[in-house]
Amino acid sequence: MRSDNKKVNSTSQKRPVLGLLYLDHVLRFFDKSNFKGWPDRIETVVYHWKNDKQRFIDEVKRKNIDVLIGNIPATAYEVFREIARELPEVQFIPSLDSQFANKSKENVTHFCEKYQLPVPATRIFYEMDEAREFLGKTTFPKIIKRSYGPSNYGGYYVHKVDSEAEALELLSSKRYYPVYLQDFIPMKADIRVMLIGHKPVCAFWRRPPEGEWLTNTSQGGSMDYQDVPDEVLALAVRASRAANAEYWACDIAVSHDDEYRILECATAFAAFPYIRDWIGQYLMAELTSGQMPYPNLPLYNWEELGKMSSSVLRVLRHITFARCQDAQPMTDAGETFHHIDVDGYPLLGTDQAFDEEWPSDRWNRQDNYRPSVKPPRQPTVSELQAADKGAEEVTEIPALAENVAGMVKKKEVASDNILMSENQLMDLLASARGVSRNLAQLILKTLGVPGVIDALQNDPEQLMRVKRVKAKRLENILKCWQQPVVAG
Repeated sequence: MRSDNKKVNSTSQKRPVLGLLYLDHVLRFFDKSNFKGWPDRIETVVYHWKNDKQRFIDEVKRKNIDVLIGNIPATAYEVFREIARELPEVQFIPSLDSQFANKSKENVTHFCEKYQLPVPATRIFYEMDEAREFLGKTTFPKIIKRSYGPSNYGGYYVHKVDSEAEALELLSSKRYYPVYLQDFIPMKADIRVMLIGHKPVCAFWRRPPEGEWLTNTSQGGSMDYQDVPDEVLALAVRASRAANAEYWACDIAVSHDDEYRILECATAFAAFPYIRDWIGQYLMAELTSGQMPYPNLPLYNWEELGKMSSSVLRVLRHITFARCQDAQPMTDAGETFHHIDVDGYPLLGTDQAFDEEWPSDRWNRQDNYRPSVKPPRQPTVSELQAADKGAEEVTEIPALAENVAGMVKKKEVASDNILMSENQLMDLLASARGVSRNLAQLILKTLGVPGVIDALQNDPEQLMRVKRVKAKRLENILKCWQQPVVAG
């Protein structure tokens, strides 16, 4: 079996050829300057979406890259699973397995459940009927999230619902798939912990505004860096080690009774530039078996750095800490840095893996799941005759009325957009103003039926990867998508 986290031979004197992995239209986490002091040329390889898989593979081989460094967005994760299998001698950092949780909230749940990490009680439904049944008997309030993607974009895709009716209305308008439900946990704050080599290097509280529940700073939440509980750091370390990730971040909910549960975790997260510098230094040390120096990152360093304004932290680069002799506290102008990191959370390496822990043929449930569809009961002659006179005359069988009327018109109404065929989706796209059949065919050829439906349900801007789809055409497509879907 191949490994997508294959370690470079530590006995070799030759340094590996590094490549930074970029994707068009995706913000770059690393820059060459994050690898200050690397004595060799650092290559870059850009994935251009569409049908770029083979060209990308050929470029990696042509440049003799040994290590590809960079996060992969959710929309490209499955393609890069395939790419990694075709590049068995290339080490991906983070590994594709380490990035499993990046793809979706669903994957975060599977990851936490496997490693018995505390999370809010979560239910995931692929069948809308099953979701409706659950909502009809569960208690409220509940949290409904868009599952797809590692981030909730400032909380805009996280919704609190207080009743069954409110939940069904939200799901009808948002079309989230799968349906991802969590128990609502009143919390006084959450804490983000960032780790390098399984060692906490930054942690801060995010507190909601008075009377609110979302902690995101974009929603009015506040941040502070003091007195992060040791139990939170220990939980984040457990998750990082379970993920076998070179770098990692956790968002951990803190309830009013001081219970801790993981809300999010991934290798993709927002980080100040100096933290990316530390990651680069750590990776260079790892890839040279310690020939290049590891960063010294005192535990609770964030309490001191956090006294600066975030505008200053956003531009600080190349911060280093000297090691204290004999574990004596650092002092400056009468102040003492009390937290000395002796051996509580040492920098650790990741383990070599030879098998895929999260193979897509088993765990890519978002794409592989096939909803069960029961064929509708065929209407009787009398029902068809009644439908001719008007659907209101068959109100004694309301569940059948719409289907009967549709059969009389010789049209089939799609009960759920995720069941649409290629022809149905072609009719829908081509009905949008400004979208010709040729453009509709190009959209389908570029993204495929599952990709188009996923984009429409979860991330419409992905359609703009198609060259001729601009903002106005996208808006017109979405208007058609929000109408009842009828195929001839």
